[in-house]
Amino acid sequence: MQSWLLLALAIVLEVAGTVCLKLSDGLHNLWPTIGIVVFYVLSFVPLAFAVKQIDVSVAYAVWAGLGIVLITAIGMFAFDEPLTWLRAACIGLIIVGVVGLNLSGSPH
Repeated sequence: MQSWLLLALAIVLEVAGTVCLKLSDGLHNLWPTIGIVVFYVLSFVPLAFAVKQIDVSVAYAVWAGLGIVLITAIGMFAFDEPLTWLRAACIGLIIVGVVGLNLSGSPH
């Protein structure tokens, strides 16, 4: 269970880095630009510990997939990005893929 909490922390840190990427305005704003580096680097620390217990293929898919889902929601609410039916369908497919990988279990 601790490895999944570490993975969740890695996802939150990665999403914070991606928000900073948007706020950096093409790396023109200093603090968000620094935040990009800090949050992305910090996201790999709990991810590295999580993959000690979780298959790397599953951990990375969850990290990337849920990061996409969260940043899409943040983009909609914080940056007024539209949610079209196609975007919603693709997000749904990402969620189905992440769930499917988790249900597939470990080969050992």
